[in-house]
Amino acid sequence: MLPVVALVGRPNVGKSTLFNFLTRTRDALVADLPGLTRDRQYGYGRIGPVPYIVVDTGGLSGAADQLDGLMARQTLRALDEADVVLFMVDGREGLAAADEQVADLLRRRGCAVTLVVNKAEGQAPEVIGAEFHRLGLGEPAVVSSAHGDNVRALMDEVLAPFPPEEEADAREEGVRVAVIGRPNVGKSTLINRMIGQERLVAFDQPGTTRDAVEVPFERDGRRYLLVDTAGVRRRSRVAEAVEKFSVIKTLGAIDAAAVVIAVLDAREGVTDQDASLLGLAAERGRAMVIAVNKWDGLSPDQRDTVRRQLELKLPFLDYAPIQFISALHGTGVGDLFALVDSSYAAAIRDLPTPELTRVLQDAITAHQPPLSRGRRIKLRYAHQGGRNPPVIVIHGSQAELLPDSYRRYLANVYRKAFHLQGTPVRIELRSGENPYAGRRNPLTPRQQRKRQRMLRHVKKGR
Repeated sequence: MLPVVALVGRPNVGKSTLFNFLTRTRDALVADLPGLTRDRQYGYGRIGPVPYIVVDTGGLSGAADQLDGLMARQTLRALDEADVVLFMVDGREGLAAADEQVADLLRRRGCAVTLVVNKAEGQAPEVIGAEFHRLGLGEPAVVSSAHGDNVRALMDEVLAPFPPEEEADAREEGVRVAVIGRPNVGKSTLINRMIGQERLVAFDQPGTTRDAVEVPFERDGRRYLLVDTAGVRRRSRVAEAVEKFSVIKTLGAIDAAAVVIAVLDAREGVTDQDASLLGLAAERGRAMVIAVNKWDGLSPDQRDTVRRQLELKLPFLDYAPIQFISALHGTGVGDLFALVDSSYAAAIRDLPTPELTRVLQDAITAHQPPLSRGRRIKLRYAHQGGRNPPVIVIHGSQAELLPDSYRRYLANVYRKAFHLQGTPVRIELRSGENPYAGRRNPLTPRQQRKRQRMLRHVKKGR
């Protein structure tokens, strides 16, 4: 499972700003997944040596009479879930009484804490961090979350004990499939129907599943490990700390899965919470199958409305196959296995370099890359850089200037050419370095050949 990093501290010390910087929610989601909205309280960290889950907690005042409040209880629950606790303080305001009370609370709970002095831009680290030694939490890390100063070094240090991410191997435990969705959309009922027995509690009340439950089974000689996850509902409707932080378990299950089955409730339509949760799975690059449950009993007009919502609200999941099912009656459930198998096969497929380069050249012939600074971006060859999801590395000149729209065009071309339905395709761009960079009056290749011919003539004359 991914390590969990919790950001704690009193209000207005910059926890949310650091959260946004670590998850890059303001940049990557707009550029890579158009049409996606998401809840920013939980996310996958992108800054640091290994992947992790980051949790932005509510502010703690440190006052004893407020520690029983809902926000404080949720924050304390996050401390129990966390592998890394970043205790943030405000370097511009200096040490406050509330900081000392929060530090005392962290010591009493026995947390392994890293003290982070934020808002330190333009100031000497040894000066701004000096007074915070009084908290007795060791040498503080001095950062600016707004500008990113020293944040990467901080994450390198606190995540150093955790091993690097390894590619999942499905040969022993089977294909790991996480079943995700909002509460009461029928996840447990679907798993019971898939395995053919009442293995999980299925009850018509949101929140029945509190944790991720693993169910191994075999079908047609193929092994699977189904993971039933807790439902993720709108933040304003989450009233219990236990349920709120079961979201962390769901995010961990998504990351560990080879394939995700995203269950939607056809009778409620596609909600913003659906788009948020499915966006997190897409962000992690998981192969995905969308199961639209409770399809039975809907009128033709209602079904047309749901189909339009799928197109309008989930444009970033155009690669995911959609299956309309009834988990209660079993309609369409058997077809999910074929979609899971094909999506997983696409996600781990080996892509030959000559074919990748040929498809690239065909795509360029059909639609040239745009100009950048008056020069045409040139893309020369491609090779595979990873699996699950497939990563295609494209080399060229000025490749890093390629707009996101053309990158998505290339991903769609490769998906169609190699039949990669069910998995996202990631495009990485690399530009070759100029071998003459830094030289004074560098020679072009033609000038070099001319110079070599002259030297040969000189030698013959001798």
